[in-house]
Amino acid sequence: MPTPSELEMSRRNLLIGTASSVAIGAVPQAAKAQNSVTDVSAPAAVKPPTAKVSFTVNGAVRELDVDTRTTLLDALREHLHLTGTKKGCDHGQCGACTVIVDGRRINSCLTLAVMHEGDSVTTIEGLGTPDHMHPMQTAFVKHDGYQCGYCTPGQICSAVAVIDEIKAGIPSHVTEDLNVPPQLTNAELRERMSGNICRCGAYSNIAEAMTEAAGRPA
Repeated sequence: MPTPSELEMSRRNLLIGTASSVAIGAVPQAAKAQNSVTDVSAPAAVKPPTAKVSFTVNGAVRELDVDTRTTLLDALREHLHLTGTKKGCDHGQCGACTVIVDGRRINSCLTLAVMHEGDSVTTIEGLGTPDHMHPMQTAFVKHDGYQCGYCTPGQICSAVAVIDEIKAGIPSHVTEDLNVPPQLTNAELRERMSGNICRCGAYSNIAEAMTEAAGRPA
């Protein structure tokens, strides 16, 4: 019968042998992995597909060759350098990226640039300049509707479209009588502007600015 010292030596030899086998087996795998990383013959990363798109932005025809996944917002900001349009939530929930496309306001972060071939896009830069401001911009300044200013480009683009909607007789969810044109009421303005979020809480000032810009004293 083996003595305790002999058992201890056998156990130690077993552990040493097992560890050696594992280490020897791991060397080829490590070398294989290293070779796969440094192998210069490996194929290069596939470039994303691109497409050409042409649209009119603030009255000028612009042509771009963009990744087909590029949003209209990123095309405006990163390719055309029109940084007035802001990227807020990037999920279509805050309205900071609102622009006007063919007379209709949209969230530019939720639509692809290649979807607007031939469209007419108006951003905040196309509404007015510091020397010749749009009436809505003037009203926002007068009534302090901008405050921190981050959401203001989207607010103003949306406000311009809202006034056009009301004047065109397009009803909203709060329009009480569908047989008569919608009225420029505070409820109508707030309902239609509900997709434009202002963290500063300047909603009452914005409503006053919109009312004045529409031609009715606030």
